[in-house]
Formats: sequence, C-alpha cells, structure tokens
Amino acid sequence: MATIKGMTRGLTDGATDAPILEIRDLDVYYGQAHALQGVSLALDKGVLAVVGKNGMGKTSLCNAVTGLVPARGSVRFQGAEMLGMSPHRITHAGIGYVPQGRRVWPSLSVDEHLRLASRTARRGEWTVKRIYELFPRLGERKENGGAQLSGGEQQMLAIGRALLFNPKLLVMDEPTEGLAPVIVEHVADMIRKLARDAGVSVLLIEQNLGVAIDVSDTVAVLVNGRVARVLPAAELGADRELQQRLLGVRGGEEGNEESVSRSAQAEGGGSGGEQNGSVIEILTIRRGGDALGRDDDASANLERVTRWERQPQSAASALPSLPAQPPAPIASAAGKLADEARVFDFPVAATMERAAYIVGTFDTKGRELFYLRNCIDRMGIRTVTVDLSTSGAPSSANVHPREVARFHPGGEQAVFCGDRGAAVSAMAEAFKAFLPSRRDLGGIISAGGSGGTALATPAMRALPVGVPKVMVSTVASGNIKPYIEQTDICMMYSVTDVSGLNRISEQVLGNAAHALAGMIAHPVRPASEAKPAVGLTMFGVTTPCVQAVTRALEERFDCLVFHATGTGGQSMEKLAESGLLDGVIDITTTEIADHLVGGVFSAGEQRMDAIIRSRLPYVGSCGALDMVNFHGIDTMPSQFRGRTLVRHNDNVTLMRTLPEENHRFGEFIAAKLNRMEGPVRFLIPEGGVSLLDVPGQPFHDPAADRALFSAIEKDFRAGPQRRLIKLPYNINDARFSQALVEAWLEIAVNNRAPLRQAR
Repeated sequence: MATIKGMTRGLTDGATDAPILEIRDLDVYYGQAHALQGVSLALDKGVLAVVGKNGMGKTSLCNAVTGLVPARGSVRFQGAEMLGMSPHRITHAGIGYVPQGRRVWPSLSVDEHLRLASRTARRGEWTVKRIYELFPRLGERKENGGAQLSGGEQQMLAIGRALLFNPKLLVMDEPTEGLAPVIVEHVADMIRKLARDAGVSVLLIEQNLGVAIDVSDTVAVLVNGRVARVLPAAELGADRELQQRLLGVRGGEEGNEESVSRSAQAEGGGSGGEQNGSVIEILTIRRGGDALGRDDDASANLERVTRWERQPQSAASALPSLPAQPPAPIASAAGKLADEARVFDFPVAATMERAAYIVGTFDTKGRELFYLRNCIDRMGIRTVTVDLSTSGAPSSANVHPREVARFHPGGEQAVFCGDRGAAVSAMAEAFKAFLPSRRDLGGIISAGGSGGTALATPAMRALPVGVPKVMVSTVASGNIKPYIEQTDICMMYSVTDVSGLNRISEQVLGNAAHALAGMIAHPVRPASEAKPAVGLTMFGVTTPCVQAVTRALEERFDCLVFHATGTGGQSMEKLAESGLLDGVIDITTTEIADHLVGGVFSAGEQRMDAIIRSRLPYVGSCGALDMVNFHGIDTMPSQFRGRTLVRHNDNVTLMRTLPEENHRFGEFIAAKLNRMEGPVRFLIPEGGVSLLDVPGQPFHDPAADRALFSAIEKDFRAGPQRRLIKLPYNINDARFSQALVEAWLEIAVNNRAPLRQAR
C-alpha cells in the first residue's frame, strides 16, 4: 500500500498550475448504448455542479472520473491523466467519491467505518477526530451500525469517509437525494465550507437545482450524455427564463419537420435537447421520412440524440441503473424510423420540486419496488424510496425504516418491538406521521399484499385529496373500502401476486408507475378552481331544494354536491379538512339518523367534526331526518319490522323515524353546532324535511318533526356568528331554497377573508 501511495502522490507533483480537473472528449459506452458523448469540462477550483434529469449520464460521469467504468477520452487531475487507472489509485491520488445512495455497511458502526477508511487513507489534515467535529451527530451515533442511521446520518458518514482520504477533489453524486429539507441545508452548507475553508474542490452531481445553484460557482447542464451549456451559477439562478429553457421536455412545432434540440445547439451546447427547471426537449420527429432525408441519415440523427433507443437486451441487463425496458419505440429493429415518434412531454420542474415516493417493504418486495422506481425515473420524475420493513434487515432505500419509525409517538422501540403484528401496526402509524413532513412529496405509489396495503394506505388516506396516490395490491379485487375510505387512492389489482417480476407483473407495475408519473408531471388545474368551492349534501328526497340552491349559486361558486349515503358526508368533510372547500351548505343531514338508529348510511360519530376543526362557513338544515335507510326489505332488523316503511327500490328500504329518535337527532346537531367557531346559519323547515314528509305522503308526522325542531331550539346557543332560523315551509319549497341562498350569501359577503373572491 505504501508503494501505491508513493506512486499516486508522484502523479500530481509539479502540476499545481493545471486545473484541478480537466475532462476532454469523454465517451462512456454500455454495450451499444452511448451514455456519455464527447463530454468536456474543466474545474480550476471551487464547486462545479452538473445538473440534468434522470438518465442523462450524470452518474456515468462520476463513475468515469473515479475509474468505476471504462471510458474513452481524457480525465486529468492536476495535470496527471487518470483515465485507465484503477479506482483505488485514483482515490489515493486525491479524488474522493461520495456515491449516490450513501453505500454504508449496515453491520459496521460509524466509528468502524471511519477508522477503516483512515487506515488506508493517505495522510493529511482530515482525521477521525476532525470528522466528528464537522458532524457532531456522528459522534453521538458512533457506536450505531449503518443500518441504524437515518438517511441524513448515512450521508454525513459517506462524506466523512471520503474526506478521510484527504482529497483535493470530491466527487459527490446526488448528496441531497431523499433527505429532509433541514438536512439538505446542512449538507449544502458543508459543501460551501469545504470549498471555501478546506481547499477541497467539488464536482457535484445534483438534481436539486436550488442546491446546485446555491453552492456552486459554475453549472453544467447535461442532456442525453452531452454538455448542453456551461454557465456561472449566479447567471442561471437569476434568469428564470433560462432555467425554463435549459431543464425540461418540450415537443417541437406542428408540421412535417425535424425539431431536435434546436435551442441547445443555438446556445452552443451539443445535441440531444435542452434541459431546464420545467421542460426538456428530447426529440420530435413528425410523420414522413423526407424531412430527415434518407433512412440512413435519419438513423444517424436518431442515435445521436436518443442514446438508449437502440440498446440491445444484453446491454440493458448489464446496466442496473438504466430503465428496466426501453422507451416506446422510435426506431424499428431494422434501424428505420417508425411512422411517428413518441414526443415525451414531462415537465422537469416537477422532478426538481416534487418527487414520486415509492414505499413498501423492501426486504420482501425490493425487486418490484425498484422496478417501479426505474419506470418512474425513466419518465423524468425524481424518486425517493422509503422502506417500511420491520424485519431489521439492511435497507437499500433512500429512507431507512428506522428513520420512519422515529415518527411514532413511542419512538423506534415501539416499531421494532419483536412482535410482528404490533410492529406492522406501529410502522403504519409512524409512516402516517412521517409522510406529511416531506416537503417534496409530489405523489406516492406502493405495491404489496394485504400487509403491504395495510402499511401504506393509512398514510395515503391522511394526505389531501388531489395528491396522486397509487396502490398496486393483491386485495384490490375485493372489498377495498377499509383501505380507501373517502379518499382518491387509485387501487390497481396486481393480477398475479406481488412476488417477483414476470410478463404480467411488469405490465401492471409499469402501467401503475406511468400513471403516477403522469399525475405528478401534469397536475390538473380545473377552470372552476378560480371560484370559491362550496360543498352541498343531497338525497333523492331533497333534490329539488339542492338543485334550486345550486342553480342560484353556480355562476359565482363551484358547487360540489355529495350524495348523503355515509361516504358522501365523509367525503365532503375530508375535502373540507384538506382545505379544498371554502364552505358547506349541509342541507341533508340524514346520515345522523342512520348513525344514531343503526341504518346503513351512517357517516359515523364524527359527522360535522371537520367543519368544527376547519372553522368553515356553514349553512345547514334537517334534510331527510324523517328516515333511516336499510338495504332490501328482507334485510330489515327484526325490531323494526312493525315500523312505517317505504320500499325505495329493491336495494333500499326507508323507515320513518319516531319522535324520541328525532329528539336525539336534535340534541346531536345542536351539540355540534355549538362547537363551531366559524359563521353558522341553521334553517329549520317547519313544513317538513323531505318529499315524503308532506300531507298525504307516508312520512308526514308533525309530532316527530316537532320533537326534532324543539330539541335543536332548546340546546342551540345563539351568538354573533351563530344563528337559528325557523321558516314555515317544506324543505323543498322554493322559498326555503331562497332562504338558504340568502343565508349563504350573507356569510360569503361578511366573511370574505376565509373565502376566495366570489366573482
């Protein structure tokens, strides 16, 4: 080892006037796949950041500089040629490497990691003691194994391990990937200090554009294996339009012509497209071969721009980091153009700011989950893998299970308790608390059986409606209500078990991954979003009232009507709690009757609680409290067989409520209304609460209605924000509908602050 050190030190002697790193005409191949194409870069000192979307060749650049893959061209370190040298000789020459994914040993403690590195490192200022001073957290965790560290702690360890070799150049591949924002800030600050105070230059590969601009002197944009642009970081940071042009996926003009990376070439970069914070132009080839000339010329252009398209299976299998399958064909097997090329239009701004979270038990489903990750990576979406395993096995995910477990109220020990059933339940609870802490969450996907589904879906349900959520599950063909409840989780049946990859599972998992990528890259912005959103509850027997209110308000408000069948009320309140409603007109509170009497359309004890917590403006009434709902008449509980029943259809039977039951409904409603701190108007229809509660109809029962109304009036506490209004009309009378509209507009006018402007 001493001989090797002496040899490598001699490589850089007398070369101090040369750039710290000079790369010329660098090419990297994987079989026939041309990953890096004539890359030339130079770094005198400080930090050079290389940015680009997934699959552009950034990691290949790292691996070529550090000797981990064969390459052609030249890589000079302080004037000495490194290309062709073994990785350990390059390391001892003064090039340190912090790999993507940290790569720490699960069984070695922090101290063992550092002392092992220090034994083989060349002598210099960096010692184990100094690493602990730089990262005090590592000193606190020095006896902990690599598998017991959080993602941020593992990253500190990987950086410390590289520094112990006393490098003059540090090559860092995605050092902030998968880290919490506070840790990202710490890593960025550490990179700045290394370059400023320790004299260590840094070649930084980074997908977080903000970090890259913040810590670097110069930024190079890598597109399809070529350098599209090199410019000062400050220039890129100050020019939003330039960011938009240099980082993303943009299609070309309509017409029968080629549009390949025109802007990149105009800027002086290579071919292959432009990349920026929101769009990257990869390739557009319109129908018709004449626009590109002969087939041979077209094939040459195609291979120059899309290096992965013609990759044979053997090359793909030798490259784990590449997509599991090639993109949709642009060239045929014979090398000719297809009739029409695919135009990939995935905004890469989403990859910088929002990530796809791939979650599950990586100890048992790692192969399938990494397949999902590769598919999403291929679409240009940044990914974060989160391991929910409770086995204690080593983890290769970005976020270690122990990092998730720390979000449990009882800490790690509550999850890793030795009891499998309790551990799974505790991990689900911890993950439910962990997920909202992630600022870069753009969407979430998981795959598994009943256990994996039960682990992932509680956290998915806790997310706001609209956040993309996909669950590939073996239980998706059965009763999925316990997993979805009132949320917008997309459940996809796995067809085969989630156990290995085969022709069916690859198709299903690939479709699920592409669905999530599409949702993240192309978020829906409804035109009606400009209007304040109002939730309304309706039943068949209150339809005339709700329709009249909706017609009166729909020009100025986005009216969302919910069927009051238990899940309808729960869905409305889920939206209210997610901040997606600006107020509620709760005309049909019939779910309370089903809850208190035992019907099938109960929304539970928590009905109206989301309104209380959110303090939203609320207008309510007593719609359809004259009935409790059951399924077919032969399913009626025996104690109700003598009651007044109406057969609504073969599957729904209605039962008239009694005065004593209505009294309980009134007490329940008044208690909820009294807890509301937002503006409240509750309207009582003294002429009846449904179409069946009028003279001549089977549910007309003035005594039962009086019991309801008097209980509400007796317990209701009026105030400046809370009013009870009694009207002598049936709930479906046009005058009652008008009163509801006026009550709502009074709230909307006097309480504009919580509402978006009604136009």
